[in-house]
Amino acid sequence: MKIKIDENLFQQLPDLKLGIIHYSKITVSESPQMLKGRLQLFQEQLFFELDTKPVTDFPGIQEWRETWKALGGDPNRYRPSVEALFRRIKKQNYLRTIHTAVDLNTFFSLQYEIPAGIYDVAKLVGDIQLTVGGEEDGYEGLNGRFNSLHRILQLKDDYSPFGSPYVDSIRTAVTEETTDALHVLFLRPSMDNEEALKLTTACGNMFTSISGGEASCYVIHEERPSVMVNDKESFNL
Repeated sequence: MKIKIDENLFQQLPDLKLGIIHYSKITVSESPQMLKGRLQLFQEQLFFELDTKPVTDFPGIQEWRETWKALGGDPNRYRPSVEALFRRIKKQNYLRTIHTAVDLNTFFSLQYEIPAGIYDVAKLVGDIQLTVGGEEDGYEGLNGRFNSLHRILQLKDDYSPFGSPYVDSIRTAVTEETTDALHVLFLRPSMDNEEALKLTTACGNMFTSISGGEASCYVIHEERPSVMVNDKESFNL
């Protein structure tokens, strides 16, 4: 499976980069109490921080709002997913646990202030590209409604769009039946490539320490805009 960034994007976003983790032979199940407790504690700490600090003052959220604007989108209308999470927590509307894959994805997003998505490989069709959504692009999302991706970054396979730093589709959602998953981290553009790989690798290690299996980690960016994903090659810039 080839994953690539549309090279036209680098004209507007020269520092755009993705962290890619391919998991194989994982077990998705109810999260252990350790993860549930850590996620709850993190949200409570963030709630108190948000009492004195505006959501838009967090560096990761600032960067993704600027990315939205660079593509002609309106971050006040269609917010990056990480900002939506922060705003929920600010209202003390804490996120409920679902299972290990979703809970870890949420934890990474909150911890690193980045949008992130995890997808069932068995539900993906062919190769994957990150591009900008057009007027006709969109899908039924995990938020229970149809979501337009016009002027928003989208991940699409050979069938249709399925993921975005805005909201993900129900088509490729990870369930407790998933054994192979693709984790996409929409990294801060300001990160250098070495820092990006360290973050991606740390996420992969934490994920497999809880869900088992194996993780292959990659970072794609302007100098290396594509990668062939398999379970034999790992930790690559």
